[in-house]
Formats: sequence, C-alpha cells, structure tokens
Amino acid sequence: MNASPLDLDLYPPFDGFPKQGLDFLRRLKKNNNREWFASHKSEYEELVKLPMQSLVASLRGPITKIAPEIDVNPKKSIFRIYRDTRFSKNKEPYKTNVAAVFHPHGHWQKSAGLYLHIEPGEIFLGGGIYMPASDELKKLRAGIAARGDELLDIVRARSFKRLFGEVEGEKLQRVPVGYPADHPMGPWLKYKSLYTSASLPESDCYKSGFVRQIVSMYKEMVPFIRFLNSTLYKK
Repeated sequence: MNASPLDLDLYPPFDGFPKQGLDFLRRLKKNNNREWFASHKSEYEELVKLPMQSLVASLRGPITKIAPEIDVNPKKSIFRIYRDTRFSKNKEPYKTNVAAVFHPHGHWQKSAGLYLHIEPGEIFLGGGIYMPASDELKKLRAGIAARGDELLDIVRARSFKRLFGEVEGEKLQRVPVGYPADHPMGPWLKYKSLYTSASLPESDCYKSGFVRQIVSMYKEMVPFIRFLNSTLYKK
C-alpha cells in the first residue's frame, strides 16, 4: 500500500540528519546490549528513526518523478534496528547503522531496488539485486544473454562509471551451464548478484541538500535497476 499524503505529513521536513543521531549510533556500537538500548530507546526514536523517516518521506516525491514505479514509504522502506542473530556468530542485538531500501510497487520481494545506508564514518547509496533465488537468477541471465548490448550501454555510460565505477557481485568461476563458454556476455552471466554503489562522506547527510544529492545519483542508477527488473517480470 502506498503512503497517503496524510502519512507523509506526519514527518517533519528533512533539513539534514542530526549529528546527534550519528553520535547515538557511535555510542550504540560501544554499548550494543539490550539493557543499554532499552534505557536509550527514546533517543533512538528521536535522533535516528524519525530523521530517517523524514528523509524517506522527503525522497518520495523526487524519486516518484524520476522512477514512478519505485515504492518509497517511510513506514516500510526502513530496516529495523534489530539484528537477526539466529544464524550469525555475531550475537550483538542491534545494527549500528540506519538504512532503507526502495523496490518497485507490487514486486517488493523479487526485484532489483535502490538502497541507502547511513552509519558513522560512511554513507553509501546502492542499487541492484543481491543473491536472487534460482528462478530469478535464470531470468536475469536469460535477459543478459539476449540483451547484452543494452546492459553494456548502461554500465559503460560515462556518468554511470564516474559515480559508481564497476558493477559488483559474487561470481561463478565458469560460465553457467546452458551457455557456451565463449558467450560474448560470459563474464556477466557468471554473476550471482549484480549491484553497484557509491560512498559519500558522513558530513553530506548533515546538509539540507542531501535529498537532492541522493536523487541525482539515483537518477543515474535507475536505468540499471530497470534493466534488471525488465528481465524479472513484465509491467
């Protein structure tokens, strides 16, 4: 469900992430336990969660203009602070960053999306698809094999390379079964994930122009996201 105008009105205008919010995350890193967090939860709500919700609410309009298919929702786009420790050796209960992900409407689970991550010392924007299931990976590879020139035009564009460099992701050692070893898109068919990212200094998030900065970078990333999604589902 899309956020209504009334929902967005609940959040104050974003004019920069508060430095106290990053300071809270620094302190959480040193005190990553349930007792400390419980006694400081109100600070998290005020200094981290609410500013992030305001940022996402402020991004909704500009992102809708450049990519109307993308769902930007301050209630569901933001990751929870709680870590899933069931299958991890790291048993610290809380994340020490705040992040959000934006996927197409109606395709939240099985699609490429845009990513925003803020933590002490680093901000990064990303986009792509991470470890898709076998069926989705087969569709991706079929699309890459059939429309390789289209993908290469996107990722070799000067503005894309200037901002994001190379596409990243874990790869197979060999071209996957079903494709010839000398396939012209062989290096791309090896990918098990495809994503790209750019790092920014922490200080950028304190500026009132942070929303414009994010949107201008996402604008260059959207063709890559759309290509990936076009292989996964029909509009």
